[in-house]
Amino acid sequence: MKAHILIVEDDPSLSELLQYNLENAGYKASVVSEGDEAVNAILTEEPDLVILDWMLPNLSGIEICRQIRQNSETKRMPIIMLTAKGEESERIRGLETGADDYVIKPFSPTELIARIKAVLRRSHPEKSMDVLEFEDISMNLEEHRVSRSGTNIHLGPTEYRLLRVFLEKPGRVFSREQLLDRVWGRDIYVESRTVDVHIRRLRKAMQLPGTTNLIRTVRAAGYSIDVPLN
Repeated sequence: MKAHILIVEDDPSLSELLQYNLENAGYKASVVSEGDEAVNAILTEEPDLVILDWMLPNLSGIEICRQIRQNSETKRMPIIMLTAKGEESERIRGLETGADDYVIKPFSPTELIARIKAVLRRSHPEKSMDVLEFEDISMNLEEHRVSRSGTNIHLGPTEYRLLRVFLEKPGRVFSREQLLDRVWGRDIYVESRTVDVHIRRLRKAMQLPGTTNLIRTVRAAGYSIDVPLN
């Protein structure tokens, strides 16, 4: 699963350049240009990292950073701030507000991508791991292989992506809408019940003799991968 980077920048030429370079580096990148729009996108899209411009229409980058840190659902979301302000006091203010890193304009896209990789390694180690594991399930991301208790398991592309979403955050409950966004994409229309069909296929493929069903249905909430309660 590609790490999703949200770019919050009101300069169209810069945001276009950033999006191009991030996608070229293997990330999923989306763009918003206004502060209030950014807050909504952060809550709905749940990006893995936010690139946040200091000066924005309607709402400043500092205020957005503060709101992210005050919200229990987003308080650990990594933030890299972009600004033309180079004074030490301004850098300190940005970091004290909650930014994980600080890049001064003008900058090279190569430097920014290196900083993104460093921040993601600290905040989302699963995004840089070659193998995801939970209980007796192992997913080798480089070889695109899944095994359970040492037995190789063949999964279709959709079931593989579903399992990866679960393995990256064991115990977390994902709604059907969240799974649709992460597995099929926000721009593709799919009936929410389609998720149920692929969950059944994933369970069937993962259910080896003597093993426990780890894909849990949470009534009125969604699905997760978890150890069943006794």
